[in-house]
Amino acid sequence: MSEVGATERRTLTGLGIGLAAAGVAAVAGLAVDRLWRDRQHAVALGTDEDFTVEPTRTAVVVADDGVPLHVEVDEPAEVDPDRPTLVFCHGYTLDLRSWVYQRRAMREAGYRVVVWDQRGHGSSGVAESDTYHVDQLGRDLRRVLAEVVPEGPLVLIGHSMGGMTVMALAEADPELVRERVLGVALVSTSAGGLHRITWGLGSLLGSVVNRVGPAALSRLAGHQNLVDAALRGGQELQEFFVAKGSFASPVPLSVVRLTADMIFSTSLEVMSAYVPGLNRHDKIEALANLAGREVLVLNGDRDVLTSPIHSEEMVERMPWAEHVVIQDGGHIIMLEHPEVVTQHLLELVRRAERAARAGRVEPRPAGRRVVTDVQKLRRDRATRPRGPRLRRATA
Repeated sequence: MSEVGATERRTLTGLGIGLAAAGVAAVAGLAVDRLWRDRQHAVALGTDEDFTVEPTRTAVVVADDGVPLHVEVDEPAEVDPDRPTLVFCHGYTLDLRSWVYQRRAMREAGYRVVVWDQRGHGSSGVAESDTYHVDQLGRDLRRVLAEVVPEGPLVLIGHSMGGMTVMALAEADPELVRERVLGVALVSTSAGGLHRITWGLGSLLGSVVNRVGPAALSRLAGHQNLVDAALRGGQELQEFFVAKGSFASPVPLSVVRLTADMIFSTSLEVMSAYVPGLNRHDKIEALANLAGREVLVLNGDRDVLTSPIHSEEMVERMPWAEHVVIQDGGHIIMLEHPEVVTQHLLELVRRAERAARAGRVEPRPAGRRVVTDVQKLRRDRATRPRGPRLRRATA
């Protein structure tokens, strides 16, 4: 090809890419504009909440392969050594900030709280790509416990990938679970079969995303700077997609921005490296190692990532578990319905304490319990924008 032809081809290609990008931007802009009422509702619910938590102490725990893991410990005003320490494990692309409401409430209730960032997330170190899998996360959790909470009773609480981390620990170290773990909460998580996730698009489109998404994510990982620049130029678009993918009901704009910050602070390289291991995740047999513990399985009824069917499959293997479904709940349910999630976690912890004293798990009626966040429903109704024509809110 002649130099002129090559130049012309590059020009046409660039023009095509530019037109495509403009088309995508136009469609995205239309979507955001059509759903502007949702953003106004988020603004009305709050824009300036402070999510800062000052831990009693911080620690760096070195994993078995040398990766530094960031850990924070919250001590109550009076420490009761007979009370369990509550250890929270966050989900994929999030970090320890996702538990902000629960860690505050649990410390206020008199419990010691441990939160930590999984490898590649938050303030923890990055690792070799072949270590981003659930079994390694279980080993990381065991190391955190050994270094930060070497003795005393425990309640383990995991959201999404964090729940899988807890299952991996139960599989790898059932003796630790028998000797020290009083209770377990598995929140918006799965024991396997993540290839069935539909992303809220239906089975056909969902399967297409599952098939092509990992490869696309891997290719994007090599262009992190370009992606970051594009995202900086479209904060409202970020907020729109984060809100739609993470929540099933209105949440404050401050919560949307916190969630977006956690997700987009996770590098594409880390996101991509985790995908194969998550797709291989299968810990259904490990659930048997939680027998004799108080177990809470909690999820939202409109979770597009780990739908209620994943929770139902876990409860089938753990008929002693309590199964709670929160109406109008999405995937990041502890930020969407913080009071209800905290209430059920506190009930779990107190049941676990009673069971430890009695030497047996309390009997519980079979079947799932569906709950409604009445206070949130009232707040949402009170702040819902009204009128057909609304001026764009600024925040």
